[in-house]
Amino acid sequence: MVHLARTLFAVLLMAVGTVPLQARTPPGPQRPPRADSVEAFLQTQMVKRRIPGLQVAVVRDGRILFLGAYGLANVEHSVPATNRTIFSINSATKAFTGVAIMQLVEEGKLDVAAPVSRYLDGLPEAWRAVTVRQLLTLTSGIPGITVENGDEAAAEARVWKQPLEFTPGERFGYSQTNYLLLGRIIDKLAGQSFTQFITERQFRVSGMSRTGFGDSSDVVLDRAQAYTTLRSVGGDYRRTDKLSRRFDEFPPSLRTAAGIDTTAEDLARWLIALQHGKLLKAKSSRVALWTPGLLNDGSTGGWALGWPARSRPEHRAVGGIGGMRSAFFVYPDDDLAVVILTNLSGACPEDFIDEVAGYYVPDMRASTGFGLPPAIKALHTELRRRGFEYASELVDEAVRKDSKFQLAEADVNGWGYRLLEFGEAKEAVEIFKLNVHLYPASANTYDSLAECFEKIGDKASAIKNYRRSLELAPKNKNAAEHLKVLEGGGGRTESDKRDRE
Repeated sequence: MVHLARTLFAVLLMAVGTVPLQARTPPGPQRPPRADSVEAFLQTQMVKRRIPGLQVAVVRDGRILFLGAYGLANVEHSVPATNRTIFSINSATKAFTGVAIMQLVEEGKLDVAAPVSRYLDGLPEAWRAVTVRQLLTLTSGIPGITVENGDEAAAEARVWKQPLEFTPGERFGYSQTNYLLLGRIIDKLAGQSFTQFITERQFRVSGMSRTGFGDSSDVVLDRAQAYTTLRSVGGDYRRTDKLSRRFDEFPPSLRTAAGIDTTAEDLARWLIALQHGKLLKAKSSRVALWTPGLLNDGSTGGWALGWPARSRPEHRAVGGIGGMRSAFFVYPDDDLAVVILTNLSGACPEDFIDEVAGYYVPDMRASTGFGLPPAIKALHTELRRRGFEYASELVDEAVRKDSKFQLAEADVNGWGYRLLEFGEAKEAVEIFKLNVHLYPASANTYDSLAECFEKIGDKASAIKNYRRSLELAPKNKNAAEHLKVLEGGGGRTESDKRDRE
């Protein structure tokens, strides 16, 4: 099986490393120069993350600037991914449910601030005060539902008897039951099933001719086979060398939470329709849709109305994220949207979708320090000018000028890994050195520095820093495993495997 897995990945590398199987820039006769750069970046990510097949769409100013499809939709049969290949978007379906709810709001049929009990009867007493907004933002405290053997009625009966997991509005809590209830509300107020409502009011209006609801049990022409390299170990997902087929079951009552199959092009059409008043007439409706919900203490919970929200000082984003394999982000302040669909659970395109956006909004590139905390971004900019080897010197100088100046250990560590993620290992070494300089008593800073040295092939420095990490934290399994390998006592560690994937 190991030999077979390696053979399959060799096929993937060949497929990804060739000229794109299908890529186009509609409309217009010329291909913009940045398209080649985007393709090169995506193909690098596909190799790094071992993604069999991928689609991308970029939308700006109400039109599709770029479409691309790369790799394989089906590895076993060497079926290429094209712009017509259909992918599951899993939980990104929730964004469509949010739009459906706001369509009912515009019709005067629903108030998101109202309790769910205004629209649904027979709810447990503790659920009745939960608001529609709290369902959408996953802050209701309602426990999650698990359907076993396709028995939705039994699953519902079980969850109805469970207590709230927390006081509504207290915190974020991911639970599909929220979207089961939203589906019931849509059924009742629309006078038709939510699948029909969304099909008629969103798919058809947007021109999404290759989009529908379903799961792995449905036969869908041109649908990509789903894969994974993840396995669950003690509740945590770890990457392995084995590429496996993945099968998803989305019970009909939960398809407001996950269940849409589509293409990047269809999603691009939907986003254009949404941003330009075809799905929601009033701009205020879109503002409400994309405004993060507030918790009881006034902080944001992380989700808008069905849309995960990335609140940040610049280039805020809202989007859909599904199955660790599909994502689309809308950048409302930039009139930009990016869609990336893959057939690998664990590809996590949400982690690199901002970088694609950065090819169209240059100050969103990782090289500019986009997404870093303000103090670190300022330092990043200066180090780009002077050289990253001056990191410790510049920070010491800042502390001398202002004794309150401080960089958080986690922020510096995240900065280092961010540089590493985008291939700047030498620069990352200097940032991990900075963290050791700032936090010499932290085992984690030495561990991260050691990992970075290991990546660039400096074995002696890696061993030295892993040993120091173990001195500070004798139970550090990661350092112990890596030392065992580096000093000749064993095979690859789990994190080594992840790095190669």
